[in-house]
Amino acid sequence: MLNEVSTKITTWFSKSIGSLKLSEQRILIILSVVVGVGGGFGAVIFRWLIGAFHTLFFDYGTLLFSQITSHSKWLIPLIPMAGGLLLAPITYRLAKEARGHGVPEVMLAVALRGGIIRPFIALAKSVASSICIGSGGSAGREGPIVQIGSALGSTVGQMFKMSGERVKILVGCGAAAGISATFNAPIAGVLFALEIILGDFTIYAFSPVIISSVTATVISRAFLGNYPAFLVPPYDLVSVWEMPMYIGLGLVGGIFSVLFIKVLYKSEDIFEALRINNFLKPALGGLILGIIGIFYPQLFGVGYEAINSALHEETVIWVLLLLVFMKIAATSLTLGSGGSGGIFAPSLFMGAVLGGFFGNVVHLAFPGVTATPGAYALVGMSAMVAGTTHAPITAMLIIFEMTGDYRIILPVMLASVVSTSLANHLKRESIYTLKLVRRGITLKAGKDKSLLEGILVQEVMTTSWQTLPQDMPLSQLLRFVEQSRETVFPVLNRKGELEGIVTLQDIRSVMTKRVLEDLVIVKDIMSTNASPITLDENLGSALSKFEVRDFDGLPVVDKHNPKKLLGILRRSDIISFYKKRLLEQEVLKKT
Repeated sequence: MLNEVSTKITTWFSKSIGSLKLSEQRILIILSVVVGVGGGFGAVIFRWLIGAFHTLFFDYGTLLFSQITSHSKWLIPLIPMAGGLLLAPITYRLAKEARGHGVPEVMLAVALRGGIIRPFIALAKSVASSICIGSGGSAGREGPIVQIGSALGSTVGQMFKMSGERVKILVGCGAAAGISATFNAPIAGVLFALEIILGDFTIYAFSPVIISSVTATVISRAFLGNYPAFLVPPYDLVSVWEMPMYIGLGLVGGIFSVLFIKVLYKSEDIFEALRINNFLKPALGGLILGIIGIFYPQLFGVGYEAINSALHEETVIWVLLLLVFMKIAATSLTLGSGGSGGIFAPSLFMGAVLGGFFGNVVHLAFPGVTATPGAYALVGMSAMVAGTTHAPITAMLIIFEMTGDYRIILPVMLASVVSTSLANHLKRESIYTLKLVRRGITLKAGKDKSLLEGILVQEVMTTSWQTLPQDMPLSQLLRFVEQSRETVFPVLNRKGELEGIVTLQDIRSVMTKRVLEDLVIVKDIMSTNASPITLDENLGSALSKFEVRDFDGLPVVDKHNPKKLLGILRRSDIISFYKKRLLEQEVLKKT
């Protein structure tokens, strides 16, 4: 009955849009509004679910314990253990995609599945994550709401039979809507979707994602109010001599980001290797977390109270340092054992207490030129998020929007970039992409490079090309290019050896200077710094060389004689091959 109603509504809506004879982009805009509305209400309902389960587990649970014994606090570990027992059937049986922090599954759907996400995931993730966080699981709200919003976006795209590219954009719209509505951060929501989920900053994707983010934020503010997540005291850059301190904080943030990533996935491996029933693993993780939480209750849930304490300098310095390691362990236990939740809030927690500790140390050492520890706690939040996600732009903006404080943006920017650079140097993969790499999937700008790394250049390159002599005058070159459909031309000397390449960008720089037509030759404008490709390289390696100068094509040369031209590899050929291989994979899955 429900499916029939849904089909009728979809058919009516499709006919209504079709009768308006709108362009494809305008149809996408309309659907982005629909996704934004769904994402906004989804975030509101999800937050309500977390609060309801928290009341059920902690308020009623502790009341029950107090009636059993006067030492009820020793029974607290039973609460996250019970939560683990309840969510295990969902994450281990009904919807395995709901296990963990969720964002990698969305990235995978965008890169390999045309944005297709099962509609059931939205419901499963909502329930599993709200149980986990509500029962004290040390996890955040952003991973679940990204997966929930993305599933809604994918479902809308599938209902209206959109193409794969448009479904992907709607998935990004759902992710942006979820982040924006949950954290009251519309700008950061947009950047999160573009920087992490889609890997696409084109205007075609930008406009729908912005509209979806704005729509979701309006709905969220109507129900939850327009308040920043954290109310912070006014912080300023006290002295330019503080900048080295913030660089140091960025370096420390990068190191702890990598530590968090390693411990989290090590925890997954340990629980995976345990020879016990899978349904008991989240309960075991919850029990251990609960024992730790007896002494450090700040570790339960999203931990915003502890973050506020660090920002307002209300936590003892040695406790701040201890909480960094305790939060890493708590979150790793929660998610590694099969719980459901995000890593964003835990990263904010770790960054706040780590920055608070660091700020206490430098303020004691240099009180005259440093701000109070709360400022370093704020910067540490951005540094830790940037280091774990490898998304510094999103980290900067979400800290700004969650605090509403722009005055300390320079240290936030500096520490975020430093943290990301060091974390990327120590460990190439982010906390999101590492989960996919462990499955044999390597994403780069929203595409799976592992599909390309098994194919050699010689299988895709073209052996028919147009070359230019290096002594051709500019006047002849312009006439030659006008009659050609190519955009890249290898340049050869009189011996037929490769000297460089000429691109349309090179030609544009001199084509308006007609007085030079008889003075300039091809050799004067050609590029000699193009990285040549060899036959035995794979397409993944070749693609990285395209990124250096953004050429449309690169010469393929002999490995032992880089002057010998063997062919041309075009960027468009790599993209076409990638899409063909994706289609082949989908066909194999269906047969």
